[in-house]
Amino acid sequence: MALLEVTAVTKVYGPLRALDGVDLKVEAGTFHGLIGPNGSGKSTLLKSIAGAHFATTGTVRFDGRDITAMPPYQRARLGLSFKFQITAVLSELSVYDNVLLALQSTRSGLSLLTSRSRAQLDGDVLHALDRFRLADRADDLAGALSHGEQQWLEIAMALAPRPKLLLLDEPTGGMSHEERRVTGELLAPIKQECALIIVEHDLDFIKNICDRLTVLDQGKVLGDGSVADIERDARVQEIYTSRV
Repeated sequence: MALLEVTAVTKVYGPLRALDGVDLKVEAGTFHGLIGPNGSGKSTLLKSIAGAHFATTGTVRFDGRDITAMPPYQRARLGLSFKFQITAVLSELSVYDNVLLALQSTRSGLSLLTSRSRAQLDGDVLHALDRFRLADRADDLAGALSHGEQQWLEIAMALAPRPKLLLLDEPTGGMSHEERRVTGELLAPIKQECALIIVEHDLDFIKNICDRLTVLDQGKVLGDGSVADIERDARVQEIYTSRV
């Protein structure tokens, strides 16, 4: 059984059909890339999986459970984490406290009132920062980080609660070539603990880290397969030479 199964999902906004019968399967321990032209439905699909938008029709199953109508916080409790395209760190708080809050958000209000969660979670916070090369910036305000570092911080926050599946929407947008290279290196080890779905326009980046690719075009799945399969697909080549 796949970790994530999206079946015949559509998303309609008035006269616009942003997704049109999309099927997608993601296996545990794999990195799965979503590619396609602007407006093809990639971000809409991620949001339908995360619960930021609800599918108009179709089903979304995660870890054996139907989550189609489940609110985002319940999906998160099941082990699904999502980093949006626009960076959303808390710029007036320290880098450390951003990760701490991400971890505290998974705990009940009562446990936060009756326990010393900061001390209990200190090791987890430092581990999350260290793996994304931010340990030496722990006491700095998040707003003082570079754009690339803020992206790394938000990924660290998304991973801190140890999800089963992480959704990333264009995490390297606005990064330099070197920052994109480093981001690939930083993401590679997480395959040992969770699966990944990533939307990216940098084809070289996504081909280097993903096991499988799904190509969307005008809200429909145009192709799905290994990186080698997709590179050989004439239909995919056509949209990337004529419309991307």
